[in-house]
Amino acid sequence: MISTAEYAALSASDIARHVSRGELSAREVVTAALARIMERDDAVRAFTDVWEEQALARAAELDARLARGAVLPLAGVPIGVKAGEGADSFQNRRLAEAGCVPVGATSVPRTRQGWQTYGHTDRGPTLNPLDPAWSPGGSSAGSAAAVAAGLVPMASGSDGAGSVRIPAAWCGVTGFKPTNGLLPSRDRAGLNSPGVLVRSPLDAAAYLDAVASVRTVRTPSAEQAAPPTAAWSATLGYADTDPAVAAVARRAVRILADQGVLAVSADRPLTLDDPAPAWRALRAGGRLPADVARAVAGNTARLRDCFAHADLLLTPTTPHPPHGHDGPGARMSVALTWAFNITGHPALSLPAGRTARGEPVGLQLVAPHGADARLLDVAARAARALSVCAAARGGGCAT
Repeated sequence: MISTAEYAALSASDIARHVSRGELSAREVVTAALARIMERDDAVRAFTDVWEEQALARAAELDARLARGAVLPLAGVPIGVKAGEGADSFQNRRLAEAGCVPVGATSVPRTRQGWQTYGHTDRGPTLNPLDPAWSPGGSSAGSAAAVAAGLVPMASGSDGAGSVRIPAAWCGVTGFKPTNGLLPSRDRAGLNSPGVLVRSPLDAAAYLDAVASVRTVRTPSAEQAAPPTAAWSATLGYADTDPAVAAVARRAVRILADQGVLAVSADRPLTLDDPAPAWRALRAGGRLPADVARAVAGNTARLRDCFAHADLLLTPTTPHPPHGHDGPGARMSVALTWAFNITGHPALSLPAGRTARGEPVGLQLVAPHGADARLLDVAARAARALSVCAAARGGGCAT
């Protein structure tokens, strides 16, 4: 049997490999996941419901299919399902078809509380595994907390304004929003894309392979091509980004440049119009006012120009660190993310490091439309480089 500690150390890809090879059974893995939830979730409150009986039955069914020779790319991987989305949503059905085992519903904010960016449960708010005083972000709060706490290696989310990327940044995990329209949108305005919370971009690639049936990470050639170019913006021209947050994200960019993961392009200031009016108008439905439509067109043109000169755009994921459980006040956690729900660009948040006060900071990577494979490939290499530098505590890395 696998212990809960051993289980928590495995990525989704690790689990699928072990189960597919017969080194672990799906039932062993799911049993460990349920035990881990029982041990740890009272301190996190990531789950609003745990589906023990259904999960064990599903695991037994998978083991029988594997014994008959079935090939399942995510065999035996326990997943959390964002509450309000349900196991029958498009992405969760596709994940189940790939061999995942839904083990429970993860928390979301209480309805009709627009300022509330933490998960609501009948036991109290979802807590951030990095520090219970902090919000885990939202709205995919429980999914991010469950992955960060090692309860599941993968959890579904949805991202209409940053609802996958923001909790990923604040809980120190990876959050990925695909190109809008690649998967069925979860709202009529087309702003809300399915997404995923995982521990590494490699697992995000495995997720997209399963739900979108596309190959997402290429095998590097023996002779690496020149590193991709990246533009950097701390504010996108309008956000009130905390200097401490910008400094941590910018330091991560320097590390990636020093390690040859990417090349920072010559400074071409990117100034977008604040997307708040456009996002709210689109969410409300109906025709955009003329001035808002012009702003959307202007931002689209500026981003087109940006990606004509750079392969990626890099920003902090949020303009400020995690707030407490009393809400964000007047701060807009979505300031640096929701522009890309309007334009539809694929975007991902990686852990970038911490401020001097220990607050987690995310680095957001944005790619051109349809360049999800490129984005995930670079993100995987970036995550490895940042992890090595963090382990070395600056040895050979930018400071």
